[in-house]
Amino acid sequence: MSNSNKAIIIGNSDGIGLGLTKRLLNSGWAVIGFSRSASPINNENYNHIVVDVTSSDYEAKLSEHSGEEISLCVYCAGIGEQFDFENLKQEEKTFHVNLIGAVKTIEAILPGMKRSKKGHIIVLSSIADVIISPEAPSYNASKAGLSSYVESLALAARPYNVAVTNVRFGFVDTKMAKGDKFPFMMSVEKSVDYIMQCIKKRPIRFTRPRKMAFLALIHRWFTRLRF
Repeated sequence: MSNSNKAIIIGNSDGIGLGLTKRLLNSGWAVIGFSRSASPINNENYNHIVVDVTSSDYEAKLSEHSGEEISLCVYCAGIGEQFDFENLKQEEKTFHVNLIGAVKTIEAILPGMKRSKKGHIIVLSSIADVIISPEAPSYNASKAGLSSYVESLALAARPYNVAVTNVRFGFVDTKMAKGDKFPFMMSVEKSVDYIMQCIKKRPIRFTRPRKMAFLALIHRWFTRLRF
């Protein structure tokens, strides 16, 4: 993997992560992927590591590759389930995958970028980071924590020429979008288009679709009226 443009993609065996990996490889990047499942990609510029972000050896495996002049790291891992009083352990797991896994990833990647004074970290959060809802409290709260953390981190990293971008999507046509009612559903290809735009422009926050973000804010205001 001698390419000068090297990326690490976390959570890329399907969905947005897989689509982004393919797009970067087609654009001439070298990519290292980390996910809990095997990858369907076979490319000389691609290396895949099977590991769960919640496992005890995740940080060690990530650290093995974090010193390879990584110029881009994208955290795509995420889970979300409906709240279930009979399975409260799932609430804890959601925080570990959506928030703690991202924090551990940044812990491994950011120091190298700071030393070299270049690099870009992108984290996939969600428009749901503003929603208060009984349907998925752990998902919404973990994304709220993630958004707050990475946007604050972006300001801390900026003096070292390291960009940190919080990407907030609504519904994307992946296996996480279960059920029948998903307004403003976005295709994986379109979401990858937006991420590629973020790689070029390096914003702190990127939100799409905007109409859904506005509706999420209205939902939050109406929910608070019930308090």
